[in-house]
Amino acid sequence: MIRTCFRFFFATALLIGMAHESVTADDLEPAPSPVDNPLKGLVPYANPAADRFPHSMEFSYLPLSDLMVGENDFRWEPLDKLLDDIASRGHQTVFRIYLEYPGKSDGIPKFLEEQGLKVHEYENTNTAPFPPTKVRTPDYGSPLLKKALTSFILALGTRYDGDPRVAYIHAGLLGTWGEWHTYPRNDLWASKETQTLILTAYSKAFQKTPVLLRYPAGPDHWDQAANADFPFGYHDDSFAWATLDTGKKADNWFFVPALRAAGSKAENKWKTHPIGGEIRPEVWGKIFDRTIDIKQAQNFEQCVRETHVSWLMDTGMFEKKASKERYDRAIEQVRKMGYDFYVKSADISRKEGKVQVQCQVINQGIAPFYRDWSLEVAMLDETGRILHRQPVDWKITGLLPNETRTWSAQLDLPPTFMPAKPTFVAVRVINPLPNGKPLRFANKTQDQHAVGWLTLLQPELSE
Repeated sequence: MIRTCFRFFFATALLIGMAHESVTADDLEPAPSPVDNPLKGLVPYANPAADRFPHSMEFSYLPLSDLMVGENDFRWEPLDKLLDDIASRGHQTVFRIYLEYPGKSDGIPKFLEEQGLKVHEYENTNTAPFPPTKVRTPDYGSPLLKKALTSFILALGTRYDGDPRVAYIHAGLLGTWGEWHTYPRNDLWASKETQTLILTAYSKAFQKTPVLLRYPAGPDHWDQAANADFPFGYHDDSFAWATLDTGKKADNWFFVPALRAAGSKAENKWKTHPIGGEIRPEVWGKIFDRTIDIKQAQNFEQCVRETHVSWLMDTGMFEKKASKERYDRAIEQVRKMGYDFYVKSADISRKEGKVQVQCQVINQGIAPFYRDWSLEVAMLDETGRILHRQPVDWKITGLLPNETRTWSAQLDLPPTFMPAKPTFVAVRVINPLPNGKPLRFANKTQDQHAVGWLTLLQPELSE
């Protein structure tokens, strides 16, 4: 018969009555963490089919014209509707706001055109693998437009900075698709002065929610304003296609060589600000196959390792159900993105009426966790019912790959705390989105007694 060993009943007695004893659970057993942990992994367009691939975020574009209808007149309903819809599925949102988008006539607020903003209309040939399409590019040097954009960014930050529904924001606004270029019409691209104006506005407006830029750039970049000193991450929108350094001069715009050219601050940006992106459309889904018959495709695992990417927009794994081989390989590869926390050991002791909890956590991933989410410790019974809980000042942020951190806390149990059943010490990271997916550790005892909680001290079972 399987039974709870004496050791854990001893631990319970220790917690509720003994003067000075200790129970240690060293070398807690590891287990794979889920690929849909929050703020990492693959990101589909909003409202995907639910049975395609595990995910915790969804992406969408929005035209500025939907949100700004006057100089200081904003309509937030379209964005709130998007955020609420995605949050209803327990997911957080990545969004980008655009002024120009091939094939779309919206984007530029009508009031700006009515006040004299010049707009260039032409056929954009940089739409591969899709056919060339008409695009409308505003005059980025217009004082009228620059004033409107800085006003909008300030209002956006005032309303949404720190909003738990929002995972990441692409800086957007400038360039085709909001990607900070107007290729092949480079003559229409925003000046460095205009770019810096937008960067400065975002840095003032957003202190909590991460903002990501398309291109790393140092002071000598030919058409991008220097941005390594700004508090933003980056997103590689041609991931696994134009990511790795090929050594060819023509490919110096690829993401990794661009990082290096921008200097050490840009190269090390991942340590403090997130890296995201989008898998290139030509290799959607196919990038996870064992054999890829596309010459320009780059090794996905190497791209992840060199960029320290946390999340990637993707359509290939969400358009239709993948084959089992592709799905399994995607699970294996996507799990390697971003953070991956494993609690190696835990020590629970009682001294002079106080319960001490100490554990060691290591980041097994390739990037840190970038949001300052709170943690709490609890006492659970064997059914997962919370008997006592309290916040702790433990930090999950800033833990770099392969680094270990020791967490310590004192539980202030009430004098009347006398559980009749075995009691388990557990910890969880609190997702500020009320129904958001919990951050799960790479431990076998994650969710053992309660969803979202990692059991630190567990019973040993024997025959």
